[in-house]
Order: sequence, then structure tokens, then C-alpha cells
Amino acid sequence: MTSSDTLARVAATIESRKARQGGDPETSYVARLLHKGPDAFLKKIGEEATEVVMAAKDVDHGAAPSKLVYEVADLWFHSLIALAHYGLGPAEVLAELERREGTSGIAEKAARK
Repeated sequence: MTSSDTLARVAATIESRKARQGGDPETSYVARLLHKGPDAFLKKIGEEATEVVMAAKDVDHGAAPSKLVYEVADLWFHSLIALAHYGLGPAEVLAELERREGTSGIAEKAARK
């Protein structure tokens, strides 16, 4: 089992929660977020990103690193919901990371200008 397999399985579950797949906002958190639309899941991504920052600061001050892992998992999960809404999945993100692999971050950023 690879990490990309796990991401693909989670993405497939999220996909199955879409309304056209029978996802019920009354019984599924993911279906509810998708039903509410981008404002709902984008707000959650913002909240989760803030929680990642706060958890990292807590780890700097002695908290267990698992707290950071937990918050990053929440951020990734909600990001997968956004990707699904826009017809994308983890494969596209992994391909982009692979494309960037071995490229200087400074050079990559400069190339965007």
C-alpha cells in the first residue's frame, strides 16, 4: 500500500458522496459540504490551515508532533473535497509535485513571474 493509494481511496470515497452519486447531505459530512458549495469547503480549508499553523507552533513549544500530523490530515482531507468539486484529484497534485521534484524552489518561483 502506498500513500498515493490511500489518497486515491479517500478521493474515491469523497467522489461517492457527490449528489449525482447519491450522496446524502443529511447523513454524510462530505455530501453536506459539497451540497453547500465552495464557500463551505473553502472556509473549512482556511480554518484547517490556521489549525496547522497553530499546531506547528504548539509543537515548537513541546506539544506532541502527532498534533501537527492530525491537523495536516484535516487540511489534506478538506483539500481533497475541493479538488473533487472541481473535477480534480490527488493524481493531479502528485503529478505536479513530481514535475517540480529536483527543481529549485527559488528557480520555480522565479519562473512564474
